[in-house]
Parts: sequence; structure tokens; C-alpha cells
Amino acid sequence: MENHEQDIISKFKSGDESGLRLLFDLYYVPLCAYAHKYFDSIDQAEDIVQEAFITLWEKNRLIHFTGSIKAYLFSIVRNNSINKIKQENRYRFEEIENKAYGIIEDKFESQELDERKSKLYQEIDLLPKQCKKVFEAIVFEKMKYAEVAAELNVSVNTVKTHYSRALKQLRSNLDILIMIMLP
Repeated sequence: MENHEQDIISKFKSGDESGLRLLFDLYYVPLCAYAHKYFDSIDQAEDIVQEAFITLWEKNRLIHFTGSIKAYLFSIVRNNSINKIKQENRYRFEEIENKAYGIIEDKFESQELDERKSKLYQEIDLLPKQCKKVFEAIVFEKMKYAEVAAELNVSVNTVKTHYSRALKQLRSNLDILIMIMLP
């Protein structure tokens, strides 16, 4: 650990805000450049870096710290960036899903949708026993592959294979829009 990092940690431990200022002056620009690799916007990158410094100070993260501050800050920025991207993608998926439902509702009448949904459930009933169990657990119960594998006492790869086969069979017998309607 470099000497100036030891000074900064000492200031942090004593609650001296100048330690935060030193860290900020030393690493703000490189951290923003690093965060910018994850985002199109420099503003977003700056927000991530500022949040990292705020978290570091408010949660007294350096009180029991012994490693490299530089490496620690870069890892905070990387993790926060990845979490932000995941969060944004989740919202985008929900937006796409809502638009898909709107398209389906516009395209099909309610009675026709009910008929198609009924056909879907009939096709699910025709799946091989194990494929059906796996498909229903993943789609209807929102279980993860590992959870299904543990419940059925099979490997995760077996679960993936059954799920893939179920989807393949359903896709070959039904149009893809009806698959979106699954709860």
C-alpha cells in the first residue's frame, strides 16, 4: 500500500473529511473514465462515481480497510455500473413485455385470445411428463433451473434439456405470440 493511501485511511478512520477530498481529487477522473466504458453518457458515469464516494464515506467502508483503495474504488464503480445496467435492462424488458401485450390485445379479440390460450394449455398437457413438470415449474412457478433440479432430483443440465424440448415442441405447434401470453 502506498504512503498517501495510508494517510487517507488514517484520516478516514478519524472522521476527517479531508481524507474524502484527497480520495476524490486523486481518483475521480480515472474512475469516471472507467465508468464511461459502461455507459454512453458521461453524466451517468459521473453519477456512478459520485455514488461510490458517498457510499464509501457514509458507510465508513475504510474503517477496517487494509487493501488498495484504488482497487477497491474501481471494484465499487464496476459493481455499481453492472447493477445499474441490470436494473435498466429489467425495466426495458418490462416495457417490451407491456408493448407486446398491447400488440396482442390490438391484434386479437378477447374470445380469440381465450381460444388460443386454451390451445396453449392443451399443448402443455401433451408434453412428456418430465418436460411438462420442468416447463410448469419454470414458467408458472417462476423457479430457477437449480431449484427445479433440486426438486426433481436431476441435474441442472437435465432441467435445461427438458425445458428446451418443451419450448421447441410448443413453438412448433403454436405461434410465438401466444407464448408471450403465459402468466
